[in-house]
Amino acid sequence: MRALEIDDQTISRSKIVIDQDGDPATPGSAELPDMARDLAIDLGTANTLVYARGEGVVLAEPSVIAINERTGEVLAMGDEAWHMIGRTPEHVVAKRPLRKGAITEFEVTQRMVRLLLERVGVSRFNRPKVLVCVPSAITAVERRAVTEAAKRAGASDAQLIEQPVAAAIGANLPISEPVGNMVVDIGGGTSESALMSLGGVVALEAVRVGSFDIDAAIQAYVRREYGLAIGERTAEEIKWTIGSAAPTPDEGRAEVKGRELMSGLPKTVILSPGEIRVAIEEPVSAMVESVLECLAQAPPELAQDLLSHGICLVGGGSLLRGLDLRLSEETGVPVVHVSTPMECVVMGAGHCIESFEAMRMMFMDGRR
Repeated sequence: MRALEIDDQTISRSKIVIDQDGDPATPGSAELPDMARDLAIDLGTANTLVYARGEGVVLAEPSVIAINERTGEVLAMGDEAWHMIGRTPEHVVAKRPLRKGAITEFEVTQRMVRLLLERVGVSRFNRPKVLVCVPSAITAVERRAVTEAAKRAGASDAQLIEQPVAAAIGANLPISEPVGNMVVDIGGGTSESALMSLGGVVALEAVRVGSFDIDAAIQAYVRREYGLAIGERTAEEIKWTIGSAAPTPDEGRAEVKGRELMSGLPKTVILSPGEIRVAIEEPVSAMVESVLECLAQAPPELAQDLLSHGICLVGGGSLLRGLDLRLSEETGVPVVHVSTPMECVVMGAGHCIESFEAMRMMFMDGRR
């Protein structure tokens, strides 16, 4: 048994800035040139990453913004705002303006994107082209909202690319060859599966279920079984500490502290990995089912390729222990992790930014 503590190292939330020599530098320490640099943005429900043309990933922040509702003032964004979740006075709200891969609060999202672009050197005199990664399940109205938010935030042109397509490019899969390549992207608000060949998408399946739904399921389970209220951050920490989609070696228990609903007083309970697997079974099953549905759409020849090449698993939600084992057992296909699952999508979009015109066919407008 080990005590559950909030440890910022458990989940990678590092701010990354690449200096002119290609080495990591302290956020904000690199001097950004005044010239417009085309940008790729992975506008995720959980995290937002920005790639600058010719430089690499220059910013990685949680998709959280803290606002003083009395004055409308933005108090913090990213890491600083994330630490405020569940710890603010009534008039200060730390919120995620994107839920399940969609913009739920347009004005707040626009302000967040504007702040992100300002941090990487965009101004009214410096208006770059921007490529935004979005879920494949996004509607036409949501597409317009994302494009408009980027343009109002300072972009001269805004194009969209589906996250699983960008992930396949970022994972260096040979998607331009006549070979079946499949990528599964598990994000904070969506889970998407895409089968690609010859530069196009052959099969695509997406559900609005992601790692935040796992957090919510843990909160609901602890409330129902133990009469204990826990916050969003505590549920997330439980997920990374003892959560798993399938039994794994070296499992331990966790001590969890929260507020007892009956008395209103602090209380401590002990949770086991088996309990958490039961708690999160519904969202995990929905993720697995979407992968199975995508595979069911695959032509026989491409399905045969997958038995050799396997399924590529990306996204922050893919770091849930045992998820690769669960998917491999359910599908009968090998599942492999990429080395940088969190950055894979934005790196793929960055590759498109580096060769903007040549890769235009991969954009959502280009494919339509």
